[in-house]
Amino acid sequence: MDPKLLKEMFGIRQVPAIPLSLQDIPLKAQDMAGRMSISGMQPKLSLKLNKRQAELVIAPTGGAYILKPQIQQFPHTPENENCCMDIAGALGIRVPAHCLLPLNDGTLAYVVKRFDRIGEEKIHQEDFYQILEKKDKYLGSLEQIGNKLKVISAIPGLDVQLFYERVVFNFLIGNGDGHFKNYSISYPRQEGIRLSPAYDIVCSKLVIPNEEDSALTINGKKNNLTRNDFDAFAEYLKIPERPRYEKFIKKTGQIKQLITNSLLPEAFKAKLIEIVFSRYTRLKIQP
Repeated sequence: MDPKLLKEMFGIRQVPAIPLSLQDIPLKAQDMAGRMSISGMQPKLSLKLNKRQAELVIAPTGGAYILKPQIQQFPHTPENENCCMDIAGALGIRVPAHCLLPLNDGTLAYVVKRFDRIGEEKIHQEDFYQILEKKDKYLGSLEQIGNKLKVISAIPGLDVQLFYERVVFNFLIGNGDGHFKNYSISYPRQEGIRLSPAYDIVCSKLVIPNEEDSALTINGKKNNLTRNDFDAFAEYLKIPERPRYEKFIKKTGQIKQLITNSLLPEAFKAKLIEIVFSRYTRLKIQP
């Protein structure tokens, strides 16, 4: 692991061990159900670092990390998420520190540092499923999130721009699962309400070939999205023309290199590169 990432993630000089196997995790997650605020269909565990033993251990409360293991239904999801989050960070989208670590049976798990913790202090978070009082995380529009963000953010112009960029990125990377629970706000004491870092970014199209373009509607559509739809969305949010796609121009080479360097299987790498290039073409962004 890169020493800089190791320091940012764990603050120690060696890669910590995880004394769990893939088989252990569903049982441990089930045992902790109701005691953790981490939900979803993928088994997840809250972990904390035992520095003396250089181990990540289960933490029912006060955990600083979330572990996501391999899941049978969707192969190589940890490698998928780690790669997509690496790309997001490289393009200037704010993401928490994250990495892949082996379990004691050799299988890889995705580990992400919680961004709602500063030491022992918990930073309050709310996702837009809660904020908008939704009953279905897939029923609604991205315009609804943008509208609310304008009202509640301490820096609405910046946060709406950052939100728009994440929507574009999700499309470019083939993530059709960006629902209301995948966008959140934070309540840090000094800054006031702000858009939280990006999280749960995967290329869902890698494992669901018929996946929709977007989990939530954009310009009234979930599929067959074009540059016109994203421009209409930007106009609705009152985002000027120049910064709409600036973060993504001439970045396919960098994205391709990150995918090539990832731990995804070769067939997945080739497919992800194909998805990204096709999405660049659809949005008419200079590759």
